[in-house]
Amino acid sequence: MTSPDEKQRQLDVHRVDPCAGVLTTDQGIPVDDTDNSLRMGERGPTLMEDFHFREKITHFDHERIPERVVHARGAGAYGHFQVYQSLADYTSAEFLRDASASTPVFVRFSTVAGSRGSADTVRDVRGFATRFYTNQGNFDLVGNNMPVFFIQDGIKFPDFVHAVKPEPHNEIPQASSAHDTLWDFVQLQPETTHMMMWMMSDRALPRSFRMMQGFGVHTFRLVNDAGVGTFVKFHWKPRLGTHSLVWDETQKVAGKDPDFNRRDLWEAIEAGQYPEWELGLQLVPEADQDRFDFDLLDATKIIPEEQVPVLPVGRMILDRNPDNFFAEVEQVAFHLGNSVPGIDFTDDPLLQARLFSYLDTQLIRLGGPNFPQLPVNRPIAPVHNHQVDGYHQTEITKSRTTYHPNSLGGGCPALAEAGAYVHYPEHVAGDKIRKRAGSFADHYSQATLFWNSMSAWEKEHIVAAFRFELGKVEHRHVREGVVANLNRVDHDLAVMVAEGVGVEPPDRAVSENQGLRSPALSQANTTHSPATRKIAILVADGVDADDVEMAWAGLCDLAANPEILAARDGTVRAADGALVKVTRALPTVDSVLYDALLIPGGMDSIRTLSQDGKAVYFVTEAFKHYKAIGALGDGVELLLTARVPCEDRHGHHEGVVIGERSDGVFIKEFADAVATHRHYEREVAAVPA
Repeated sequence: MTSPDEKQRQLDVHRVDPCAGVLTTDQGIPVDDTDNSLRMGERGPTLMEDFHFREKITHFDHERIPERVVHARGAGAYGHFQVYQSLADYTSAEFLRDASASTPVFVRFSTVAGSRGSADTVRDVRGFATRFYTNQGNFDLVGNNMPVFFIQDGIKFPDFVHAVKPEPHNEIPQASSAHDTLWDFVQLQPETTHMMMWMMSDRALPRSFRMMQGFGVHTFRLVNDAGVGTFVKFHWKPRLGTHSLVWDETQKVAGKDPDFNRRDLWEAIEAGQYPEWELGLQLVPEADQDRFDFDLLDATKIIPEEQVPVLPVGRMILDRNPDNFFAEVEQVAFHLGNSVPGIDFTDDPLLQARLFSYLDTQLIRLGGPNFPQLPVNRPIAPVHNHQVDGYHQTEITKSRTTYHPNSLGGGCPALAEAGAYVHYPEHVAGDKIRKRAGSFADHYSQATLFWNSMSAWEKEHIVAAFRFELGKVEHRHVREGVVANLNRVDHDLAVMVAEGVGVEPPDRAVSENQGLRSPALSQANTTHSPATRKIAILVADGVDADDVEMAWAGLCDLAANPEILAARDGTVRAADGALVKVTRALPTVDSVLYDALLIPGGMDSIRTLSQDGKAVYFVTEAFKHYKAIGALGDGVELLLTARVPCEDRHGHHEGVVIGERSDGVFIKEFADAVATHRHYEREVAAVPA
């Protein structure tokens, strides 16, 4: 196996240090003036013979490539993956069999609908694409942060994307599903129902790429050395747990910092707080494929974890940021067809379409068939074949034979006698028809399962999301159609949505809700930790320096990221005369950019902050967004000014932690409140649990 360091060295061959020599043209010709074009006299016309000018302008004119049709906005990072123990019983893929080997990876996270210039925090599916640089070739696991998809057959993909993209007559709205064409498609295409439940949930508003699950979506097939196949679903589970923002928060973050998720990933890696995920597999023997009440090949369905547990098999750590966004994140070309021996495909009609579509997309986006030669796309396995010429060919082939078989070139490259990719010999028979299997016909039962599995606050957010989105839909019949579909999911859900969007609520349920649940689907049951959380500490002149110092040290010990905010940059003077260094000026940041808030004591500091409208609103908004708030000593007065309930100035109530001093007990209570992520008990649940 090639180590991450060896992969790094391979990539370094293509990296250029701009300080290693003088400025040159692309041909290596030294340049002594790049500010003035060659002209006839000081004020004369520019001369065509100025090759440096022409090269510089031509390259600039062509330095943008077409953005991806979907997943245009993204961020990426390098890292490594290591399997816990050999999976040789299931697969011949080497990187899943050697527990001592570290496999280099590159991961790209993305939004689906928006353009490259859109915001990170829009309501959308997130892409989660992982490239494993294995010794057997590149394996691309190209998935999402949701385990299901909108459609069952890839032939519908252009229709779905055209519907969700900005409407063609006015190119509005950007990166948003809250408009007529998307919901018109949804109400007429019932197979979208399950995915729309996920889309209207908090899963569409991730707090961070680092706190986001990933799924392969499709059912794939593992094949072992004996040729035995096993159906498999791929899961990525984040070490920090799966956490989300709230809708009001996301809209404000989009204005305050549209690069919120991208910046979060970059800064975490730069700080050495490396994101980590565990790879899990759901394994189904081929003999059991018909034991479910849904079709394993249906991409709009999950296998509930209560039926097939997720087996943890390895972990992935991202520990290096790209050196150049365009060369690496933008030019990385994922393709589901990039597979390795031991991992094969199934007849899932959406998967089959993606096997064609991804390659076709890269050909036009990256200008020809040689995009695998770009550094980020190069495998670490050696490449030998007869593919020649084309745009951007960088290989210099010395052989005169570019065909097979040949004798003039010694028969090279020879066919592999061992270790070749062998497709699973699945028996296939049937008539050539355009017809979907009856086992794909159930579009509602798993949408109901998802709804039943949500906590009260998750249900409330789903209802609010449907109301917001459908509230943007101008055509009443579209809203009515969506409500009718939701009535096939759950009658109470349909009534609550209808009452919020001005259509007649259904008078009776049209399908029976069996009450089945899958606790694994609820984010209420995820991992909780204060690690890497951004915590704002509000201060002004007269602050209690001991409170600040002890809180800072205690939070850093828990791997949290505290920042000291004041009305101005520089320092503030504490009550004892000490200078407290300010991390950021309050006017440059906002409550929505932090996970929690801590207010140290010091009466002079609190008086100043209480008279600062931005500081008071900072506190109010943090409480409104259900975040943990801590107050020490006099700090409780700022809570009262902001009208934050604080339980008679004592104790820990709804994530508001009060203490007299910043000791270990307070830090632990506050850290526990931060780890909870959001304190939704502050909102009155209007939805039955």
